[in-house]
Amino acid sequence: MQRILIADDDQMIVRLLEHKLKQSGYEVLSVHDGAIALETAITEKPDLIVLDGMMPGLDGMEVLRRLKESEDTKSIPVIMLTARAQETNIVDGLSLGADDYLVKPFIPDELMARIKRYIEK
Repeated sequence: MQRILIADDDQMIVRLLEHKLKQSGYEVLSVHDGAIALETAITEKPDLIVLDGMMPGLDGMEVLRRLKESEDTKSIPVIMLTARAQETNIVDGLSLGADDYLVKPFIPDELMARIKRYIEK
């Protein structure tokens, strides 16, 4: 079973994504803090990470940077899911190595389609 790490401090979004992902047959790991997200990615090696841009601890961009610098985690696909909607934020996220970038509010089924695309590569 493929594992997806959700790193977001918004409990409603986490619950929504957990439900949709589990319904689709994925194992879900959820964290609410950037530092814990980084640690979980290193220890659990998920198949994909959905990463919020703004969290306590380390922000999502710093987590992304560290994930993509590490040999252990750089190949894990990362979808940024964040309220940071300015063009510079999107370009920064993609430049740091995000595989995809969705802006909140988002369409849950669109996110699911994107997750499926990366998981099935």
